[in-house]
Amino acid sequence: MEMSALNTQKTIAVGREDTLYPQKLPTKSCDLQTTATAKPGVPIEVALLTGGVDKPYAVGLAVALAAQDISLNVIGSDEVDSPDLHNGLGLTFLNFRGDQRPASTAAKTIRLLKYYVRLIRYAATAKASIFHILWHTRAVEYFDRTLLLLYFKLLGKKIAFTAHNINAGKRDQNDSLLNRMTLRIQYRLVDHIFVHTEKMKTELITEFNGRPTSITVLSYPTNNVIPETGLSTAQAKERLGISSENKTILFFGRICPYKGIEHLLAAFQQLTARDTTYRLVIAGEASKGLETYLQQTHQMIKSCGKRVIPVIHFIPDEEVELYFKAADVLVLPYTDIFQSGVLFLAYGFGLPVIATDVGSFRESIVEGKTGFICKPCDPLDLGRMIEQYFSSALFRSLENSRCDIRGYARSHHSSEAAAMLTRKAYAELLRR
Repeated sequence: MEMSALNTQKTIAVGREDTLYPQKLPTKSCDLQTTATAKPGVPIEVALLTGGVDKPYAVGLAVALAAQDISLNVIGSDEVDSPDLHNGLGLTFLNFRGDQRPASTAAKTIRLLKYYVRLIRYAATAKASIFHILWHTRAVEYFDRTLLLLYFKLLGKKIAFTAHNINAGKRDQNDSLLNRMTLRIQYRLVDHIFVHTEKMKTELITEFNGRPTSITVLSYPTNNVIPETGLSTAQAKERLGISSENKTILFFGRICPYKGIEHLLAAFQQLTARDTTYRLVIAGEASKGLETYLQQTHQMIKSCGKRVIPVIHFIPDEEVELYFKAADVLVLPYTDIFQSGVLFLAYGFGLPVIATDVGSFRESIVEGKTGFICKPCDPLDLGRMIEQYFSSALFRSLENSRCDIRGYARSHHSSEAAAMLTRKAYAELLRR
């Protein structure tokens, strides 16, 4: 039986460290052997601030941390809430953000004010000695980086911060003096910073004078929260109106300029001119405030005809499985990125990935085993790599490849490993 999000997060991969994949066990479901995770024994009390977003990352990490004898208050929203956060095993879920669905400006302002009143009151009396911030509140990010952090410091809290992006403004080409100034203040105020790659650590040190001893590199964990059923690949394709003979490419995630979807569409047009069996599924919501870019993207999608299946809206957790099981490969045609959670979401479903050579994709993709790397901003090279993939052994034995990729992900990108390093950093903070 495939492991679900409701399982206790205690999977340990087996096999030698110098092999690519963990030892195969005699099971058809590709499961790995499970044993109990050793608990360090000294409870640590932590407040985990999610910003009300990124449920897969927040819940997966929270459950794994609880297994490390860490008492967690998870501060989130309706969007983050999960049965896993109500299991009574050292986890307390505090729904300070509540409903975050679209609303009028006045309603959103009132909701935001209520959130900060609750958070400020909580911080003043919280037993948690460490406040770990996964995400700031995007609407008032500058406030969170400065005055809110200063408030936590004045209360005597140790602050840990997960930098999913060192400077997202630079990536999105909307950097500013105010943005960099508040980032610099933030990185000075926090006591410990978690990043996902060595490149991120280097940028943090060189551009924001980060202290090397206060930075921990955590491999991005695979997603173990998205629900998975017994849906087969054939059933998933049928539900999307795709033939078993079609070569199905998936683009998944928010649509915005740095994702490079225009390069994928250009490559797809060239591919279908030679082979009409290709299909492209685009699943994800469009970013706001990018009307011109989105209009151009829609025109390119329209020009590809019915071979492109656009699902341009937010994809709820219970529907994610459909797209990753219907696909034969995920393509990440990004022009700029440090790391992407979508890559590890694909690995969780055993789906191979073709990604551009940006950020740390090359470090996370084992060419010919978990996917392939191509040049960024180059539709010709992307198209060539897609054709190479569909003629490779990785695709020809895709069912076996999916099992191998799942095993690789669990042995190299587990929530348990991330939780152990996180707990070590917490303990060091408390010793200082």
